[in-house]
Amino acid sequence: MLDACGLNSLEDLYNHLPEAALLDRPLEIPAGLSEFEIADYFKQQGARNANGYASFLGAGVYSHYRPVLCDVVVSRGEFLTSYTPYQAEFAQGTLTSIFEFQTMLCQLTGMEVANASMYDGSTAVPEAAMMSSRINGRHRFLAARNLHPEYREVLATAARNAQMQVEEFGYDAKTGRIDMDSLVAKLDGTVSCVIVQSPNFFGVIEDLEAVAAEAKKHGALLVAVFTEAVSLGLLEPPKAADIVVGELQSFAISPSYGGPFAGVMATKEKYMRQIPGRLVGETKDHDGNRAFCLTLSTREQHIRREKATSNICTNQALIALMATVFMSVYGKQGLRELAEQNLAKAHYLADGLERPFSGPFFNEFVATPKGGTPEAANAGLLKKKIIGGLPLGRWYPELKGSMLLCATEMNQRADLDAVKEALR
Repeated sequence: MLDACGLNSLEDLYNHLPEAALLDRPLEIPAGLSEFEIADYFKQQGARNANGYASFLGAGVYSHYRPVLCDVVVSRGEFLTSYTPYQAEFAQGTLTSIFEFQTMLCQLTGMEVANASMYDGSTAVPEAAMMSSRINGRHRFLAARNLHPEYREVLATAARNAQMQVEEFGYDAKTGRIDMDSLVAKLDGTVSCVIVQSPNFFGVIEDLEAVAAEAKKHGALLVAVFTEAVSLGLLEPPKAADIVVGELQSFAISPSYGGPFAGVMATKEKYMRQIPGRLVGETKDHDGNRAFCLTLSTREQHIRREKATSNICTNQALIALMATVFMSVYGKQGLRELAEQNLAKAHYLADGLERPFSGPFFNEFVATPKGGTPEAANAGLLKKKIIGGLPLGRWYPELKGSMLLCATEMNQRADLDAVKEALR
């Protein structure tokens, strides 16, 4: 390679760099290990995990039971080692599972079309915002302040680099729902979309139909966001929205220190050509048999760059497959029963605790410990092998003394009672 470049040594490659930018010492990394030593190292690290701990953390990543069948299916070589479904003749299994995934997501969200999945919920939000901008030609987005804070950060980054404007509107200090007056004051003919999460970051369920009605008065679209997919087993699908995006981590995807996860985007059929990512469709093969193919793929890898809807999105085929197996295992009734368990346990936990918000909630809510801080309450719970809630002061200074708690089907009564005692 040096010969091809007309160079004599590796150092010649770096002659153009300033001396201060060059590293004149070996990298500070430990020496190599044998296979046995590596295996032993990871066993030691794994032993540090919080096995046997009850968790009441939520805030976008939830502790749910993972059916064994999910790992059995996704571990099959046909799925585990496949790359991307470009050629239908080589990828019918992957294309079939994606088609089923899209179909189930439409049923779950009440939308008419869903794509093959997104990287995760946070990156799906700016993709939805930019999609709305392509639809109506406007470049101003309104995001609720009770939208997940990290989702808002990702949205702000994407909008800044796309030279689009994001503005936030407030929430009601009594209910935890969005403040409609704050929204209406910012709505006008320049707004492309209104972005609202339900259940929101505080766990409170929003009135999406009321938000949609206000947005439509000004020709703006409604982007509905969810982070807790299990809630869709019980709540009314967000049919009032124009675009629905969310996170499917709850559907048998391990928390795994924050990923990889699978996002989702669903919309109305009339907006289908503006959806980013891939779309798998049903067709027939030469012999008239049912078959599947990549019907729509609007990345710059596939089409002219100026026509691409996104330059970063793809689909999380293997992770989305986990969610597909999960939905198949539970079914409509099973998902409803799972959601009812979550609802019941969260409301049992909340009973008797001091809560700043009165709005209806699903499996997450904000609570204020009496006579102490959230950090102190969590420290006490940790001694009982319980991981407590999320202190909210980091993102909401006005809620510095409160914490976000989540209860799922994984929490037992004894742990629920221990958390109640600690916060009282």
